[in-house]
Amino acid sequence: MLPDPELLGFIAAFCTTFAFVPQVLLVWRQRHADGISTGMYLFFSFGVFLWLLYGLQLQAWPVVLANGITLLLALCVLAMKWHFARRCAPR
Repeated sequence: MLPDPELLGFIAAFCTTFAFVPQVLLVWRQRHADGISTGMYLFFSFGVFLWLLYGLQLQAWPVVLANGITLLLALCVLAMKWHFARRCAPR
């Protein structure tokens, strides 16, 4: 028997959201994100934003929580990519 659907949603949200934490930490430690695709992260962030809106409309809190945190993490990766690229660019 499966657990309560909302509990299942929160467990899934935790797994998929915190899968991004190692990527954020790696970019932070390396101080570059040369291997990160800007286009992919922009497109992904937009999709996550739409999932966040969807979750808000349905009041599906696992969806809202997961996508809110995932959006924040993805935008952190993008911000670091742009920051480190600008900082390391030849002047």
